[in-house]
Amino acid sequence: MICSDIQKDLATACAMEVTKVIKNDIGDKNFSILIDEARDCSIKEQMAVIVRFLDDHGVLQERFLAIKHITDCTSAGIKKALVDVLEYHGLSTSRLRGQGYDGASNMRGEFNGLQKLVRDEAPYAFYVHCFAHQLQLVVVNVAQCSPAIADFFNYIPLIVTQVCSSCKRKDALLAKHQDELLDLMENGKITAGTGLHQESNITRPGDTRWGSHLKTLLRIFTMWNAVVEVLGIVVVDAREHTCQGGARGLLKNMECFEFVFIMLFLINLLSNTSHLSQALQTKNQNIVEAMRLILDVKESLQSMRDNGWEYLFCQAKNFCETHGIDVPNMDDLVGAMGQSVRTKNKVTRLHYYKVSTFNVAIDATITEMNHRFNEVSTELLDCMSCLNPANNFSKFNVDKLIRLAEIYDEDFTEADRLMLGVDLPRFLMNIRRSEEFNGCRDVSTLARLMVETMKHTSFQLVYRLIELTLILPVATSSVERIFSAMKIIKTDLRNKLSDDWLNDLMVCYCEKEIFRSIPDDQIMIQFQKMRDRKGHLPHEFHVIS
Repeated sequence: MICSDIQKDLATACAMEVTKVIKNDIGDKNFSILIDEARDCSIKEQMAVIVRFLDDHGVLQERFLAIKHITDCTSAGIKKALVDVLEYHGLSTSRLRGQGYDGASNMRGEFNGLQKLVRDEAPYAFYVHCFAHQLQLVVVNVAQCSPAIADFFNYIPLIVTQVCSSCKRKDALLAKHQDELLDLMENGKITAGTGLHQESNITRPGDTRWGSHLKTLLRIFTMWNAVVEVLGIVVVDAREHTCQGGARGLLKNMECFEFVFIMLFLINLLSNTSHLSQALQTKNQNIVEAMRLILDVKESLQSMRDNGWEYLFCQAKNFCETHGIDVPNMDDLVGAMGQSVRTKNKVTRLHYYKVSTFNVAIDATITEMNHRFNEVSTELLDCMSCLNPANNFSKFNVDKLIRLAEIYDEDFTEADRLMLGVDLPRFLMNIRRSEEFNGCRDVSTLARLMVETMKHTSFQLVYRLIELTLILPVATSSVERIFSAMKIIKTDLRNKLSDDWLNDLMVCYCEKEIFRSIPDDQIMIQFQKMRDRKGHLPHEFHVIS
């Protein structure tokens, strides 16, 4: 067991059994692929492949298939590596019905990208740009829409660095925040309980994960007094004037109305996109539900623009009054868009905060969402939205669903499309009468209930439309989780792992639920079949005659 060859053979046997289960679950069903690339610790470009399909129980699955080292990162090289992986596992590209990648040019290029090369062989493998990645680009654009907001995001990392740059400052921050919580508890303003008011710290926001910016802003908001006091300590105790001046400038910027206003505004704005980001990254998310969530966020942003100014201004005013910060007169004149007060182009403070900051940021967010999520308006997704069971199938449209069958011409013959004109109204009446489907709100639940009630056999053509809708990918978050697992398995101390051994370990680790369900005897049999051994299994295993 301590022999490296035996360990590798065991890992290979386990991975083969796990992959066999995944391939049996796919069977002859249609599937989609999710692909992304990342560099491991030994500076090798690794490509992770995940298959997305609907299993026999009507449950949407995303399973890790393989990780492959690629030396050619062009679209042609990635396409060849993908075809090799699919052929090795016995999956035909003719059953490929969807592709999910990020926004890299070699992946999404319309003329020479991977998605175009794959569609040349599999014309019904429609490409969807990762929704979570597009939302990330939307939020990045918000930080650049206004000079005041751009400056604010420059101050935040500096504040975190000044407050948490040493153990002494961090301990002082936690101690002062704890004292403040104890005072609030003694005065009865907050309650104590299990899991409440846990020790927290301010983390530096990430450059690529904008969800971390909301977390940082919330921590600054809840620990405001402690942060201000620690900055004050740095100003007094700093030995170098550069540190003292930096902390003094940050303290001055924090204790002003503009900083408070932008902080509260961004917390409200990023909360909308944060909930959407988390929802898009769930494994069982489908394209119809994602479209609904995006429309909900757009409506929420529009409502915030139309009716949210008064609430936000009162929120910022109350915060400033509570913490002793001066609230300026909104009728005073200031430079437009943060320009010098000496400029002739002046506006009132109310115009500066409401129009130049509040409205501009929300308008930029809505415009960018309309631009980034233009797939929502395409004919394919418009037809798929008719299968949404929400509000008792209020969007159900027979003509559009027949058009969806025409788009997937290879899956529906002319006779099938003719039968759909009869089956779809009959399906709608049957589902509306069935009590099991009362309260069904999404397509995933609809597919699962159809299998449980055996209606997928009575309405096979309709179920096929539902399957094609569900397997269309939404986000590549599952692939990102694979790369997180790769960092755990292949570390600096284990950077000499061979490609095959890395793949075997990754398959067993990422699909641990399947791995645990496989009997040990089955793995032993597979291990025995791999090569001749000095010792053999007993005859009851029927491996050696």
